[in-house]
Amino acid sequence: MAKPFRLVHYIYLTFAFSVIYTDAGTHRNFTYVCDPARYAQLGLDIKSLPFCDKKLSYDVRARDLVRQLTLHEKVRQLGNHAYGVPRLGIPEYEWWSEALHGLSNVGPGTFFDNSVPHATSYPTPILTTASFNESLWNTIGKAISTEARALYNLGHAGLAFWSPTINVARDPRWGRIIETPGEDPFVVGTYAMNYVRGLQDVEGTESNKYKDLNSRPLKVSACCKHFTAYDVDNWKGIERYNFDARVMEQDLVETFNRPFQMCVQNGDVSSVMCSYNRVNGIPTCADHKLLKETIRQDWDLHGYIVADCDSVEVMIKDHKWLNVDNETAVSYTLQAGLDLDCGVYYTDNVENAVKHGKVGEGDVDQSLQYLYVVLMRLGIFDGQPQYNSLGINDVCTSAHIELAGEAAREGIVLLKNDNGILPLATERNKTLAVVGPHANASVTMIGNYAFAAYNKGSPCRYSTPLNGFSSYGSVNYAAGCSNVKCVDGNLIGAAVEAAKIADATIIVAGIDLSIEAESLDRLDILLPGKQTDLINQVADAAKGPVVLVIMSAGGVDISFAKSNPKIHAILWAGYPGAEGGQAIADVIFGKYNPGGRLPLTWYQADYVDKIPLTSLQLRPDDSKGYPGRTYKFYDGPTVFPYGYGLSYTKFIYTLKAAPSKWSKKLNKFQHCRDLPYKNGTIKPSCPAILIDDLRCHKKFTFDIEVKNVGNRDGDEVVLIYSQPPLGILGTHIKQLIKFQRVSVAARTSKLVHFAINICQGLGIVDSNGNAVLPSGSHTIIVGDHQIVHPIQLTYN
Repeated sequence: MAKPFRLVHYIYLTFAFSVIYTDAGTHRNFTYVCDPARYAQLGLDIKSLPFCDKKLSYDVRARDLVRQLTLHEKVRQLGNHAYGVPRLGIPEYEWWSEALHGLSNVGPGTFFDNSVPHATSYPTPILTTASFNESLWNTIGKAISTEARALYNLGHAGLAFWSPTINVARDPRWGRIIETPGEDPFVVGTYAMNYVRGLQDVEGTESNKYKDLNSRPLKVSACCKHFTAYDVDNWKGIERYNFDARVMEQDLVETFNRPFQMCVQNGDVSSVMCSYNRVNGIPTCADHKLLKETIRQDWDLHGYIVADCDSVEVMIKDHKWLNVDNETAVSYTLQAGLDLDCGVYYTDNVENAVKHGKVGEGDVDQSLQYLYVVLMRLGIFDGQPQYNSLGINDVCTSAHIELAGEAAREGIVLLKNDNGILPLATERNKTLAVVGPHANASVTMIGNYAFAAYNKGSPCRYSTPLNGFSSYGSVNYAAGCSNVKCVDGNLIGAAVEAAKIADATIIVAGIDLSIEAESLDRLDILLPGKQTDLINQVADAAKGPVVLVIMSAGGVDISFAKSNPKIHAILWAGYPGAEGGQAIADVIFGKYNPGGRLPLTWYQADYVDKIPLTSLQLRPDDSKGYPGRTYKFYDGPTVFPYGYGLSYTKFIYTLKAAPSKWSKKLNKFQHCRDLPYKNGTIKPSCPAILIDDLRCHKKFTFDIEVKNVGNRDGDEVVLIYSQPPLGILGTHIKQLIKFQRVSVAARTSKLVHFAINICQGLGIVDSNGNAVLPSGSHTIIVGDHQIVHPIQLTYN
């Protein structure tokens, strides 16, 4: 999104271009561009327009359309507001809409008013990810795209959505963790491909059925952002607009780029957005290697590359990169592979850049072809009649609202449950003290990229924690703080008094967008102000059991609560969406057995004193005293580790089938690669082989029986990690390679089958950024070492 001072420009666009798909300035009064009746009304002969010939491929049609445009007409299609070509009957189009966790009023492409006032608001991605449920992620994408199609039919939305955000949450201070799927690049990529498939896939047209993916229809167009190494927003005066991310190739390949590669290659996303920052001195939106070579050529993107809003201007005015002028800047970005500019720099400057010989018109043509192919795949030129019936009755349906509640319930993580105090029994807990700055939260629960206050629109409804707990007992509410910053203790007394007389006390605390947000990184990872005092005083005074609920995206050091015996249970609820209040209450009172797992490491508070946010190195640096980052490279103390989560029942794992060895006979084109080892390690004769040389399609199977030995039905998230052979220097401690959420009834068991590609599961990235498969004794770890199984890999 643009800098705050530029926001006025886009608010104007929201008003001025509120009709997304217009014809002669009116509401969309035709079903698609190449409607013969429409062209007859415009006085044009459709037979003279090859781009409407359905017998031709989209690539050919898009190329024919571009050839008919003048240079001036071409450049006017290169901004997020494409002006259309009236003489050819090509309408205006607005590319910028958001659908991070539901349709949003952020961006001019989607708008709400009295006729369409609401859309379903799901939990923010960080909580949805905690479900570790791939089918849920995909189903949410499908539901959102259905509402998007409905709003498109109603003239309130386009069909291109610049979501999801898939940057790895490398540091707990980053303000945009709320938008991300967590710290593990494999999980982030898996979330991305499932969510994107949910948004984009037209039923029956999955990509494996198409030789030419540029012909595959799209329900809506998704966009994976922000590429790449972007996770500093505004920290101690260092802003994303001028930050230069210094990144080793190893970290770039292994961590920062991997989710984007999965999004393109496995999700077939139709757009990628480049980020504001520089990477190793070059703005990402002007980096030929990142855009043309990596995204377009290596990963084979079928779609367009777009700049984060005003990134070209940021490159000139904030980065002051090469001190270039406007025309030179747009020539560099076009040649690097940037197709669409969110902003006006392309529409204002590309024409002169071409005329002055700084960039070829062919570069413009290529970008336009990518854009028009996406519009054709969306049915904007030929229609997609299967969606014509969608309308207002398909927005905020009971099924979508229930899905939002289910996503919140599945994501909520139980962090502490002393003596099985939860679930609370209604017969013993008839009076409830519901206290804390989030006890009556509503807007806070939907996070960002949902419904901004400066535009019309809101969720279908809100279920606050107060609403939720009122369905289980008589509630006495006291905020305890005027807001999450809790700068004084004037309101703590009322919360304490409520706890003294209640059968049970629920404290709903945490942080919000005033603490962690886009353009706002944290300086510490503690609860703000006097929230700790509030929690401790209420716990000391409470008559009955005390349950602490934390709303946050990034982790918070609540060691004091974890060790306090008067705080009997703790839950993390992320930002649980509009249905979050009822979901929290349902978990605490046992209507739903929690099964969520933390998608982030929760560090102790002093972690942030040991390493600056601006250091992007993942591995520990002993020379600087820097610890490692994420569970893959950090082995120090934590408040709660990655993947942690409790249940109201107990599960036992039994390994039923697994390989113990794998060998590969090398051919003359497969050469051994050296790896560094610790002193004293016995080095294999062939340490590793390049994965690209192996072309391995071999999978190994892992069958695990998951037995529920408790008396409650429940969900278990089975996490499969691999650990490389001991002694290899500079590799990860362990890495997640597969996961599955499985529902198991009380006193029963289920067999869970995993098929793992041997290169993807056991491969590592060496110090030069090469993906290699090392020989030696690898270890498969299930969960928290419930199963540890070696696999010997040899080359001969």
